[in-house]
Amino acid sequence: MVLCCLIFTVHCWNDINLDADESNQCCSFFLDVFGSLMRIVDEKNQSLLLPHTPGRRRTGPGLRAPGHRGEAQSGPLEGPGAREGGTLSPEDAPRFLSCYCSGHCPKDATNSTCRTNGQCFAIIEEDEQGEAVLSFGCVKYEGSHFQCKDSPLAQARRTIQCCQTDFCNRDLQPELPPAVTRDPLFSSAHWIAILISVTVCCCTLIAVMVVCYYRYKWQAERRRYQRELVRDEAFIPAGDSLKDLMSQSSTGSGLGLPLLVQRTIAKQIQMVRQIGKGRYGEVWLGRWRGEKVAVKVFFTREEASWFRETEIYQTVLMRHENILGFIAADIKSTGAFTQLFLITDYHENGSLYDYLRCTTLDGRGLLRLAYSAACGLCHLHTEIYGTQGKPAIAHRDLKSKNVLLKKNGACCIADLGLAVKFNSETSEVDVPLSSRVGTRRYMAPEVLDDSLNKNQFQAYIMADIYSYSLIVWEMARRCVTGGIAEEYQLPYSGMVPADPSFEDMREVVCVKGLRPTLSNRWSSDECLRAVLKLMCECWTQSPASRLTALRVKKTLAKMVESQDIKI
Repeated sequence: MVLCCLIFTVHCWNDINLDADESNQCCSFFLDVFGSLMRIVDEKNQSLLLPHTPGRRRTGPGLRAPGHRGEAQSGPLEGPGAREGGTLSPEDAPRFLSCYCSGHCPKDATNSTCRTNGQCFAIIEEDEQGEAVLSFGCVKYEGSHFQCKDSPLAQARRTIQCCQTDFCNRDLQPELPPAVTRDPLFSSAHWIAILISVTVCCCTLIAVMVVCYYRYKWQAERRRYQRELVRDEAFIPAGDSLKDLMSQSSTGSGLGLPLLVQRTIAKQIQMVRQIGKGRYGEVWLGRWRGEKVAVKVFFTREEASWFRETEIYQTVLMRHENILGFIAADIKSTGAFTQLFLITDYHENGSLYDYLRCTTLDGRGLLRLAYSAACGLCHLHTEIYGTQGKPAIAHRDLKSKNVLLKKNGACCIADLGLAVKFNSETSEVDVPLSSRVGTRRYMAPEVLDDSLNKNQFQAYIMADIYSYSLIVWEMARRCVTGGIAEEYQLPYSGMVPADPSFEDMREVVCVKGLRPTLSNRWSSDECLRAVLKLMCECWTQSPASRLTALRVKKTLAKMVESQDIKI
């Protein structure tokens, strides 16, 4: 049985170029042969237990050919040579079948006739000259069932057919299987082995070369970066803080640091941890010479927003205590991808949205927040005339998440990626080329119903005032009076879904004319009553009826002065 397995292995190796279907047939054939051999061994073991029958003999040599599974007939056979009360195994039964033989006749065959206890067969084979040769014979019972089913994987083309009645094989007409044409280039297993080896070697060599190239490139980039870092240190003296750099800026006009200093700072930033993430990118806490800074990393697809925000921050006279302090901007390429950095002051209290969710306010705190936010908005909206003047700027995405809280309890406005500039000399509105739009929940009615005049800068300013009034409403809800303060809510909570669509907001704000719910307790407190009046004058349906940022600032300044609040 081990020898048969070895022969089968060699047979399959010689036919290593078989396709998938032939490989499955080859495996099936091996399982059939192995199963039949196991059954023969089992039958032999059973025959050893039977009483010896004198005069037993085997038939002449039969034809052996590889084949498929055949179920051997089981059950004892009674024969004339059996002892009284004994039985014979099937392969030892008398030869009762007469077959016509030609080309495969045993020695005891007479008149082209052989006898067997198995089956008659007819086989057609292709000889060395490629001619078909038809021959006949008989095969003994042992293994006849699987021998009579020839394997399509045989090296030579041949077909065998069997039958089990006297001289039945004379009428059998087996036909040769169709010839299989194989590409001579791949007819040998050696060629396949060589082809696979060369392919694997080439792929490995290419992979090693690619890895070495990128490693060399990375090391060269790293050395160049270190050289530039050491060289750029000369532009920023050791010991200088960010505050010192800002005060020593040669422009003195609020434009910001020189570009070379900005790029040097950007290279020296150490990222600490991520502190926020939005639709534009991520915000990281960074350190520069021990000082904490906020690093806004824009997604590559948001390059227009990065460029616009950098442009706005670098506007002359843009610096203001209630506008987020700009430090530097840079583009950093690592070969595989590009990072767009915007470095600003870091405020550990986070956004006004985060602060109001977990903290309540008193009257002084409410006025401080509202007044400082109004000061920042007024500075944006105001045009400063001069040789190097500041243009008027509208935010266009004002909301509590874009207002940061400073340590002294004042606000500063951030995220100027959608800001619009107005050139008074040419009366042109500079709208950014960005696919982003503002936050729908904070959009003014004229923006929602698409009635805003995009060529009039004043329309953008009035839309900012509407958004500001909603921020003040969020502050007022968290102001404690009589020991009572409402839970924090976003504007129009309960009126629209959590992520409202344009249609949802238009239905509520424009069609129904609704505004955020007002609490009855606000009318009982003098401070909240004044804030409520201011709020309502800022969110009117008509943009022309709304207060300007300067008017809001002056009104709140009087309230701050009356409360003796130090801003």
